[in-house]
Amino acid sequence: MRHINIPIFIPHLGCPNQCIFCNQRHISGTQEFDISSVRNTIEEVLLTAGDDTECEIAFFGGSFTGIDRGLMVELLDIAEEYVRANKVVGIRMSTRPDYISQEIINILKQYTVTFVELGIQTMSDEILTYLKRGHSTADTINAAKLLKENSIPFVGQMMIGLPQATIEDELYCAEQLCKLGACATRIYPTIVFSHTELADLTKVGEYKALSVEEAVERSAKVLKIFKQNNVNCIRIGLSDSENLHSDETYIAGPNSPSIGEMVKSKLYLENICEELDNQEKNTKNKILCIECPKGCVSQVIGHRRKNINDLKNRFGFSFVKVVENPKLEDKIKFEIKEENSCD
Repeated sequence: MRHINIPIFIPHLGCPNQCIFCNQRHISGTQEFDISSVRNTIEEVLLTAGDDTECEIAFFGGSFTGIDRGLMVELLDIAEEYVRANKVVGIRMSTRPDYISQEIINILKQYTVTFVELGIQTMSDEILTYLKRGHSTADTINAAKLLKENSIPFVGQMMIGLPQATIEDELYCAEQLCKLGACATRIYPTIVFSHTELADLTKVGEYKALSVEEAVERSAKVLKIFKQNNVNCIRIGLSDSENLHSDETYIAGPNSPSIGEMVKSKLYLENICEELDNQEKNTKNKILCIECPKGCVSQVIGHRRKNINDLKNRFGFSFVKVVENPKLEDKIKFEIKEENSCD
């Protein structure tokens, strides 16, 4: 069954800070929030979702648990109506780690909250201070602890290529998200948007955004940690639907709509190469037959057959064939053969 979120954007509501990389009102194209439009938004999505689609109502854009309590409860009441009517399966929201408290959790537990997404970004206090995030790593640890104790799953959102951040910072953040008990994660390579302090820093040369290649390299290393710890990464990069590619909005950074596919492709290549190196078998002029999960053939092959060409050049294979195996869930398997067959 297909799963979709029904996004309700509440731009910057509840957030007192202006992080140097963020201008949520400008990015979303929404300056004000009109609660009267919420039901229409939900109904429009449900109308086209189809019977084979599982829907969740998702309050994104602002710090949901930091908005006016009356408005928050009113929005939750509206969403819960659709849960009780069996039109959606639950409610999810994004918020800041410092806006999670036992008081907030007591409110959320009255509703069918499936996930709380925490905008963690980094587990470095020095970087958080530079970003003007307004919260600390201690806030993140406390939020994760409270959510876990109250059986509310959380999704950890982290960023790649932040100012002052190194790959070591990013790997540490990924490891900490796993230890804190995140049920899933999102990886966002840093993009420079107009009307932000980061745009000003970029223009004067104090910040240099990652290239697509650099972002793919670093994101693949982070994704590997999540996979090793069985933590699902539900998204890499920004959504196409967020209208973030226009010349008026975008300044710099790896804002490719296919970056998620590129990262997964990179990780497949690294895993295959690592296994082949460990086998220490003669591969020159042999056939490499790879089986992968359903829907992953293009990722294993790579953009413009990059992975296939890299495997041939590095190991001397005369031919590389990739086929689907529906029985494989998240891993691949391969066999080296003399003949041009994977049967």
